[in-house]
Amino acid sequence: MATSAALFIPSSPASFSRAASISRSRLLSPPFLLPMARPLRFRRVSSSLAPSAPSPVLDNSPSPSKTGNWQWNFDGNSVNVYYEEHEGKIAANDKHILMIPTISDVSTVEEWRTVAKDIVEREGDVRCRATIVDWPGLGFSERPSLEYNADVMENFLVQFINASDGPLANSEGELVIFGGGHAATIALRAAGKRSISPTSIAAVAPTWAGPLPIVFGRSSDMESRYGLLRGTLRAPAVGWMMYNVLVSNEKSIESQYRSHVYADPENVTPSIVESRYNLTKQKGARYVPAAFLTGQLDPVMSREEFLQLFGELDGKMPILVVSTAGAPKRSKAEMDALKGAKGVTKFVEVPGALLPQEEYPLTVAEELYKFLQEHCGSKS
Repeated sequence: MATSAALFIPSSPASFSRAASISRSRLLSPPFLLPMARPLRFRRVSSSLAPSAPSPVLDNSPSPSKTGNWQWNFDGNSVNVYYEEHEGKIAANDKHILMIPTISDVSTVEEWRTVAKDIVEREGDVRCRATIVDWPGLGFSERPSLEYNADVMENFLVQFINASDGPLANSEGELVIFGGGHAATIALRAAGKRSISPTSIAAVAPTWAGPLPIVFGRSSDMESRYGLLRGTLRAPAVGWMMYNVLVSNEKSIESQYRSHVYADPENVTPSIVESRYNLTKQKGARYVPAAFLTGQLDPVMSREEFLQLFGELDGKMPILVVSTAGAPKRSKAEMDALKGAKGVTKFVEVPGALLPQEEYPLTVAEELYKFLQEHCGSKS
């Protein structure tokens, strides 16, 4: 269904309340409020994908075997980071998989739970256990008012993986990373720097550009506008007001899930919307989204740099790219650029849009397990 919208851009926080009554932003794509002199009108087309043999999102998210909190120390802050472990029958040589949620306003470990359950309960030639971790500032982790950017998130990931007191401490050099969206790209960047040493990486619907930069670019003029929006979202009073209008309401969340986060709008259930809405009501919920929307969490600045991350790991570890058939046009173009790219060991396409691991978890789990069998099995 095609819809029309207008971008009414406030020149200052004081004018936001007038603009908010006219236009609403969506979480991962336009329309967005930006400081422009006059409204910008555009047409949006959203489509759905109906796969022939779907394995759709499951409302009843599997329970983890164990949950915990790990202390991330950064810039004088001690942040409680939530993680959970999923285990099947324990084997002596099982693979330890770290699953990292896609970064978004409603990022959560829940998006990986069904995939984790499916993989750890398989009794094939590769046995696995999985740890899923929420990013600081997102999901069920604490949300302090840090100046979040890609370097900060990479610092967290490196510390979490390498911590002697962390849940991955006994992975014994056999760690596999599954990441969605920006999470995959941040993991690849850290691996390229040798800050982490996974045996392989699977990038599921990988992205590198935040919602505003991928649509409006990164000119100096636009960067100034992003900075104004970011500062306004972080402000004590008007920030919450703007966040509530743009993101933290059930209609907005349902709309963005139906339009581009999921490929099939019928898979967007009331329980999913309610769960994600509750995440947006946590104290400090707006800080990471303010950075993500405006490109502060982007690990690279161009497609060339994106491809280079994969190329630098060529021959050093197997890398799987899981693209999606129903991704938004611009995100799909970045995924497709990885087909046949240097460093990409295997490229597959599955149903879905930006969260295939949540919308079609069993299909994604099947591809991930095949990859483990092909490239991470016993070398004896």
